[in-house]
Amino acid sequence: MTGKTTISPTTVLVCGALILSISLGIRHGFGLFLQPMSVDLGWGREVFSFAIAIQNLIWGIAQPFTGSIADRFGAGRAIMVGAVLYVAGLVLMAYSGSPGMLTLSAGFLIGFGLSGTTFSIVFGAVSRALPPEKRSLGMGIAGAVGSAGQFIMLPGSMALISGFGWAIALVAIAAIAALMVPLAAPLSEKAVVARQPTDIPVRAAFGEAYRHGGFRLLSFGYFVCGFQVVFIGLHLPAFLVDRGMSPETGMIVLALVGLFNIAGSLLAGYLGGRFPKPWLLAGIYAARGVVIALFAFLVPITSASAYIFGITMGFLWLSTVPLTNGVVATVFGVRNMAMIGGVAFLFHQIGAFVGGWLGGYLFDSTGSYDVVWAICIGLSVVATLLNLPIKERPIARLSEAAST
Repeated sequence: MTGKTTISPTTVLVCGALILSISLGIRHGFGLFLQPMSVDLGWGREVFSFAIAIQNLIWGIAQPFTGSIADRFGAGRAIMVGAVLYVAGLVLMAYSGSPGMLTLSAGFLIGFGLSGTTFSIVFGAVSRALPPEKRSLGMGIAGAVGSAGQFIMLPGSMALISGFGWAIALVAIAAIAALMVPLAAPLSEKAVVARQPTDIPVRAAFGEAYRHGGFRLLSFGYFVCGFQVVFIGLHLPAFLVDRGMSPETGMIVLALVGLFNIAGSLLAGYLGGRFPKPWLLAGIYAARGVVIALFAFLVPITSASAYIFGITMGFLWLSTVPLTNGVVATVFGVRNMAMIGGVAFLFHQIGAFVGGWLGGYLFDSTGSYDVVWAICIGLSVVATLLNLPIKERPIARLSEAAST
């Protein structure tokens, strides 16, 4: 196999970015379904929260295996299978009449679908298609387009729920998710990258990452990211309704998160090519803690403060993703990047499981989200401290090969 290809890096970047925009745009709007489904079906918030928490956990558990498949057989195949599972989960979610069916559809099927259609798979393809000096920016661009999908999909989802009900809205969204299948066709790493002398088997690459102290710190920091974004994305609309605001206010806030994350992802990708990525990650987590503390405890919660919260959190939302994957690419190379990045993402999704479920559990138990907001602030401090010591330099195997 040679490194020659008829698929341009631009095509890989565009198709990958559009896949992210659809997959993440749909996923970002699940919080809009929490209240109407819970009210119509007579469930507490923990039922829906648990299903979405399972979704994030399955997404994380499956990600290293899905990434390994993409590394070996090409991202296109992994994305196509993931898209089919995603569509099936959305359709079955529309007909969920019991907590078990909701957990199967929204939890397991969509969780597996997300593992094949999101960051690790797409960023692996993009990283292999682009030269090293352009990888950070390329991942930032892909993440920004994914954020644009979040901004576009949220008003559409809200309009569908308001006009036709949550069940029909889910079926319509499933039809949009099906567009990921044709977009996956050009993303074949087999045609993009040649095998290198430094390549090692998947199992050895996993062990290499597991033993790397900086990788463990990076992964534990990623846990915090997952906890925060899933708790906020899932529970913020209901939190604002509890404070007397309309459902549309929560939709607007999440849309603002998606809109301003476009700039945040682009800026993170740009800065990641010029400054140490671990330092940037530490700064992002620290800023999140400040923003959450101001919003949840220190300023009056009004529509205006909620919109400001959405804007500021938007800058910090997914800007961690290109930086985290950029560190993985720099330290371990790109051959097994989807798998190694998937291992790190597993920690992100364990955090997502805890944040999503704990929000619903503590609300049903205490009638308030205050404890979870406080946990978010404390975790920001932890993640800041974890990222500062990480050294962004290639492992010895790659450094020795580069010097010969």
